[in-house]
Amino acid sequence: MFEVTVEDSFAAGHYLRNYKGKCENPHGHNYRVRVTLAGGELDHAGLLLDFKDLREVMRHVIDRLDHQMINDLEPFTEVNPSAENLAKYFYEETNHRLRQVTRGRVRVKDVTVFETDSTTAKYSE
Repeated sequence: MFEVTVEDSFAAGHYLRNYKGKCENPHGHNYRVRVTLAGGELDHAGLLLDFKDLREVMRHVIDRLDHQMINDLEPFTEVNPSAENLAKYFYEETNHRLRQVTRGRVRVKDVTVFETDSTTAKYSE
């Protein structure tokens, strides 16, 4: 099994519903997102997926969230925008676009969202 990983970042605000503490108030983070892909077959150039292509797949999700109040965007008008839920959202959105780009040859293995330099949430299936 081959794996490739790319990290990117974005800045956004959020607040947590049903939470007692500082994070129930609107605040911001400089998020980092790490996406790892996996697949058993390389393309004709010997790549699982070109890093620039993975960045482009991620860019669609990042551009939607960058410099936004995440709580105002679907699905986070209903789903709490925790780091855990953001990791799942990136996983699902990236995997959906990746299936279109690679015709199912490559899948998302896992997504890690860094809310700070020392706090992360990871999602995988």
